[in-house]
Amino acid sequence: MSRDTYGSPRITIELREQGDTCSKNRVARIMKENDIMAKTARKFKVTTNSKHDMPISENLLKQDFSVSTPDRVWVSDITYIRTQEGWLYLSIILDLYSRKIVGWSISDRITKKVVTDALLKAIWNRKPSKGLIVHSDQGSQYASNEFRNIIQRYGFVQSMSGKGNCYDNAVAESFFHTFKTECVYPEVYNSKAEAKSAIFDYIEIFYNRLRRHSTINYMSPVDFEKKLDIEMKLRVS
Repeated sequence: MSRDTYGSPRITIELREQGDTCSKNRVARIMKENDIMAKTARKFKVTTNSKHDMPISENLLKQDFSVSTPDRVWVSDITYIRTQEGWLYLSIILDLYSRKIVGWSISDRITKKVVTDALLKAIWNRKPSKGLIVHSDQGSQYASNEFRNIIQRYGFVQSMSGKGNCYDNAVAESFFHTFKTECVYPEVYNSKAEAKSAIFDYIEIFYNRLRRHSTINYMSPVDFEKKLDIEMKLRVS
C-alpha cells in the first residue's frame, strides 16, 4: 500500500491499524537491519517566471497554513515531468484543510491555460463558496488576466507569495517534493501518455485516498475529510 514511500512513522501506524503491536523504534530498527528505506529526493528546477509587468496580489497567508474548514484556502503551483517524448507540465490546486489535491491539469506547455484548467476543475469538483483564498507564487500564469478573471467571477480572493520566497507557498512546494520523489524520479516514462497515466494513479488513487499525511494525523486526505463529515452529522443529530 505504501509503494515504497513510507518511513518508519507511517509504517508503524499502518501496522498498528492492521492489528500488530509495535513501536516506531522497533520498526525503524527492523527496516535498517533489512535495508528497507523510503524513496529519497532529488533537487528540481524552478518553473516560476516572475519577471513580468502584470499586477501582483497581496500575500494574505503570510506562511500561516492552518485552516479549520475545507475550501477556505487553496494553494497552487506548477512543476515539470520529463518523458522520452518531451516535457509535461503539471498544475495542482491543493486544499490546505485536508491537503487534498482538488484539481489538477497537465499540458505540453507551461502556459496560463494549465493553471486555469486546474482551477476550473477544482471549482467543478468542490463548488466552493465566495471568499475562498487562492494562493500561488508570482508566476506570469497566475498573474494573467485569464486566471484573475476566474477568481473574480466566482467571488474568490487572490493571494501571492513574496517574490522568490518559496516558503510562502511551502505546502504546494512540499507536495511537489513528495510527488517528484515518489512518482517521477524512480521512473523513466517512455511516452507522455504513460506519464499522464502514472500521474493520475498517483494523485487520484494513492495520494488523495491512501497516502498518510503527517499534518492530518497520519490520515489520507479523503479519510480526513470523511472524518469531518461524520463529526458534522453527529453534531446535527
